Amino acid sequence: MSAPQNTIAIVYDYDQTLSPSYMQDEVVFPAFGIDGAKFWARCRELVRDHGYDNELAYMKVLLDTLGMDRPKNSELKKLGAKLNFYKGLPEMFEQFRNGLLSAEHHAHGVTVEHYIISSGLKVLLDGSRLQPYVRAIFGCEFDEDDDGRIMFPRRVISHTQKTQFLFRINKGLLDMSQDVNDHMESDIRPIPFSNMIYVGDGPTDVPCFTVMKKNGGQAIAVYNPDDPQRAGFRKCYQLSTHADRVKHIAPSDYRPNTHLRLLLEQMVEEIAGRIVERRKSAVETGTVRAPKH
Repeated sequence: MSAPQNTIAIVYDYDQTLSPSYMQDEVVFPAFGIDGAKFWARCRELVRDHGYDNELAYMKVLLDTLGMDRPKNSELKKLGAKLNFYKGLPEMFEQFRNGLLSAEHHAHGVTVEHYIISSGLKVLLDGSRLQPYVRAIFGCEFDEDDDGRIMFPRRVISHTQKTQFLFRINKGLLDMSQDVNDHMESDIRPIPFSNMIYVGDGPTDVPCFTVMKKNGGQAIAVYNPDDPQRAGFRKCYQLSTHADRVKHIAPSDYRPNTHLRLLLEQMVEEIAGRIVERRKSAVETGTVRAPKH
């Protein structure tokens, strides 16, 4: 039996996509008196000289830096409430709840869900103002010792591993105990890639951009419009113009009537329209007309 496939998923990276700041710099370092420059220099050293993955490097350096003062995940979650976002967030999520789909879309059961896939710390996003609007958040996680203090990485999501979570969304396997590699026919996957939009900010999102393009999804590369160095814009320009990774780039401004909002709303409208037409066609095809007298 085929799945309804009437859900649209908008999937976001976090750092530099939903926020101009890196979450560690913004809330973790100030809370524990950590020197950000020294912290990231040590991370780069582990990557360069000892072959660490970037995400494992920052998780190790955080544990080493905190030493015996390691916090509990519950304490880190409270810090997430202090995270700040680009203009228009989290208001856009509230506006999308009621103002995005038409009455006809709703009548045919079309819905929109939001997801975040980050190489940052999931626990911070779980405590953020975005959490109530998001169906699922995937990020790096620490396990806890018997006293509840963070002790060892439980889950690490590198930029290449992010693609696994696109397939989890595609297959509806949001529970981490479920094996994403299990075979599933395309017609029973709850959210086909053609119903998905991915929003990211640069080269670390290239694997996700590639999966979206290969499987018929849509993608947008975003940049900080307030960066005087234009570094983010140049990355996005490269991805669009020279690398052919994405069709669309836009400033990270989520307020109504901005370029990014117009792109998101138009993409959702087109996907929703396609879902409605498919459902109408299915009803028409499956209907046997009664004989006329």
